[in-house]
Amino acid sequence: MPDTDIQKEKPKGLKALWNLLGPGLITGASDDDPSGIATYSQAGAQYGLTTLWTALITFPLMAAVQEMCARIGVVTTQGLTGILRKNYPAPVLWLMVLFSFPAIVLNIGADIAGMGAVANLIFPAVSPLIFSVVFTGLLLAAIIVLPYARMAAVLKWLCAILLVYLVVPFLVKTDWPGVVRHTFIPAIQFNKDYISVLVAILGTTISPYLFFWQTTMEVETVKHRHVVVDKRYIQEVGFDVDMGMLFSNIVMYFIILTTGTVLFNAGIHQIDTVEEAAKALEPIAGQGAYYLFAIGIIGTGFLAIPVLSGSLSYIISETFGWQEGLDKRLHEAPAFYGVIVVSLLVGLGINYIGISPIQALIWSAILYGLTSPVIIAIVLHISNNRAVMGEYTNGAWSNILGGLAFLLMIAAAGFMLYFQFA
Repeated sequence: MPDTDIQKEKPKGLKALWNLLGPGLITGASDDDPSGIATYSQAGAQYGLTTLWTALITFPLMAAVQEMCARIGVVTTQGLTGILRKNYPAPVLWLMVLFSFPAIVLNIGADIAGMGAVANLIFPAVSPLIFSVVFTGLLLAAIIVLPYARMAAVLKWLCAILLVYLVVPFLVKTDWPGVVRHTFIPAIQFNKDYISVLVAILGTTISPYLFFWQTTMEVETVKHRHVVVDKRYIQEVGFDVDMGMLFSNIVMYFIILTTGTVLFNAGIHQIDTVEEAAKALEPIAGQGAYYLFAIGIIGTGFLAIPVLSGSLSYIISETFGWQEGLDKRLHEAPAFYGVIVVSLLVGLGINYIGISPIQALIWSAILYGLTSPVIIAIVLHISNNRAVMGEYTNGAWSNILGGLAFLLMIAAAGFMLYFQFA
């Protein structure tokens, strides 16, 4: 074939850029799930602009950890749990399972509750519990019947509604000098409430379930595309991860900025209901703010819950050596899908114990903040283990940023526990 024909077949410009984006972009989009939206909204409402600096700090840290997980998946073609089962003592494996399971299940339940609450906001005559049951049924049907890649390709456009947060600060009176100051100069308050919000922000941005998901999705990509794993491909994977985490952090930054400007200045400093959180979008949508907020929560929920339940199912399936994969049919991996069904039903059951959806969403983020350091330490060890990674072990910057992520989350969790019990 002539060179000119070859060149015509190669995508260029934006299409070429889009082709480089894959699991990293989906991971970043699912990171801004209902739990994340609730946590960032509470941070902005309660403390105004003073937590903006967390978006600047967390981006390189979360990108570094997710890149390690992606590289582990690409190089080993195994998930994190499978690597631990084959290369590490059994207590290490069970420690990771123990620290992951409760947080993921609570996150699933909190997201389902949040979706039910916003649907009730639009249709008050229908109980949020009924909506939660309906959403759970739809999610189970979609996860079991549809390939996740096809479902995510559609649902990620619903998540684009979150971009409206980028517009609101330019429509209202915003303290731009204050925005710049709080973006680059941390204003930390050493009290229980502030540190709890800080732990929740760290937990919902650097979430353990994303570590498992990123690794397994890279494994699926390598197997399905039959790619040659070399330094160039690993660089492309790193670019995909960086873009996904950048998208996630931009949305995070503007949610805090929007709620810190609109809600905080309106005297709403404690978000207890979805109605209060939705008011942040009134400057752009007026009475339609509830609809925008509901679409954003439901869209991110439908994108994130398959990631959450899938991550948990990969963990359990790899632990016991079961057949696994969201690309497999139910009869090909019955135990894998059984874990997904059980996790969603248990999550749905959380709706019936009387916890406020907003509080459940924030508590799940806090629980991630407490458990993440353990998982980060395990990821760091795996990615520096030559017996597992060969020539693709961590470089200096990966270790520095990964170590900083570990130390920051340890410090935040330690301060929170101190203020909680001292």
